[in-house]
Amino acid sequence: MAKLEFDQLLEAGAHFGHLKRKWNPAMAPYIFMERNGIHIIDLYKTIAKTEEAAAALKQMVKSGKRILFVSTKKQGQSIIEDCSLKINMPYVIERWPGGMLTNFPTIRKAVKKMGSIDRMIKDGTFDTLSKREKLQVTRQRAKLEKNLGSIQDLTRLPAAIFVVDIMKEQIAVKEAAKLGIPIFAIVDTNSDPRDIDFIIPANDDSSKSIELIMNFITDSIRKGLEERKVERADANAQAEQDEQEATGRRERKSTARRERVKKEAVKTADDDKSIDEDDIEEDDSIETESNN
Repeated sequence: MAKLEFDQLLEAGAHFGHLKRKWNPAMAPYIFMERNGIHIIDLYKTIAKTEEAAAALKQMVKSGKRILFVSTKKQGQSIIEDCSLKINMPYVIERWPGGMLTNFPTIRKAVKKMGSIDRMIKDGTFDTLSKREKLQVTRQRAKLEKNLGSIQDLTRLPAAIFVVDIMKEQIAVKEAAKLGIPIFAIVDTNSDPRDIDFIIPANDDSSKSIELIMNFITDSIRKGLEERKVERADANAQAEQDEQEATGRRERKSTARRERVKKEAVKTADDDKSIDEDDIEEDDSIETESNN
């Protein structure tokens, strides 16, 4: 995984914060200086915090958890979509559906509605509808796809959310905080980071800055997914080996048991034969005595 470089962040403009008059005092630990009325973000802290967030996300996906990426602002929409698709994670780039986390079962019903419409199209039921009904269903499907298509595979609440610009996505942040879902976010100098679990101080208005950080995060997550795949393959191989060894032990025990039963049967037959011979000798002796 490529290392996040200071010069790359500098070139991308990740160090530019907001005007001094718009700053949030809670961001003071991440501000390096002020120049021409604009706060400058400490990029060394940006690098450290990004690496910390990337490591945490990597461990999450390595254990099979899902991360929801959120950015409805124009600068981050295409970047979030591309990065999420690369790692097969759910994302939201259109309007945030209110109650998406706090009222997740209702959102799932809307997603299932898309599935039912798709089944109607496949089984021919759609063709039996009138033109007006077809138009209504088609429009409904398009609207659902636009707002919820990117979370169609999200069958349960995400393990964490990654947000670009917590000021714009404050509803998503509040819902996640209410449910105790860890929040990872790119935070600018005008934002309040106190509800964020993993803060990445950086310019959230620059598409280059967002892209650079997201590429680093995506690479880390991809590595975690690959390690999970390897671990699962190793676990399956080990389980198969254990099963083979267990089968071998069972077969050896079964063979030993059959041998033991066979030996006992032979011994019993020998004992019975010996008893029969003794009986014959005894009968002969009695007959001899009787003749005498």
